Amino acid sequence: MTLDRDTLLYTAEHEWLHVDGAVVTFGVTDYAAEQLGDVVFVELPAQGGALTAGQVCGEIESTKSVGELYAPVSGRVLEVNGNVDADPSLVNADPYGAAWLVKVELDADLPGGLLDRAAYVALTGAAS
Repeated sequence: MTLDRDTLLYTAEHEWLHVDGAVVTFGVTDYAAEQLGDVVFVELPAQGGALTAGQVCGEIESTKSVGELYAPVSGRVLEVNGNVDADPSLVNADPYGAAWLVKVELDADLPGGLLDRAAYVALTGAAS
């Protein structure tokens, strides 16, 4: 399953969000994956734990750098993608499909400042 990038929301921290009622699935964008290089390690938040929008909730390590993963929404972690733990290269290979990172049950409204695809493309200068 690969998500339609035009239907997603984005953050300035290069994460995508798929909103389905009170459940938000998120991952990193193809732009972020490209900038990181070959991803070799992903640390995700604990299932059942609480996330606060804008706070660090994990880490992504590549052959070039280590980056922090920011929670794009506040809520309870319903599920983390164990496949990415086992094979971090999925972040590079399929960022909008197999490499989703976390599913969160919202405990508040979506935060302000989220971008649609056109605004994200304008922010990054990436091809749409």
